[in-house]
Amino acid sequence: MTVYRSRNALAGPFTPSSVHDVALPRTRLGQRGYQPDDVHALLDRLAFELGERSRQLHQAHAENDRIKNALRAWQTDRVAGC
Repeated sequence: MTVYRSRNALAGPFTPSSVHDVALPRTRLGQRGYQPDDVHALLDRLAFELGERSRQLHQAHAENDRIKNALRAWQTDRVAGC
């Protein structure tokens, strides 16, 4: 069975190696730099994924705090009951 791999550099979640391996197309002969639309698309995608990861990290911290507080309350109830 063969695994399909997209040739699009923007496909799938970004990893450090996938960002490092991105090859943006050059402008036409006689012009310098990269195609602005391609650069903006890459930056938009990076900004979205970083925002999403930041949101997920915030949720994980909030859940961790909720569990810690529940454990502390449970421990307090157990000590008070003895």
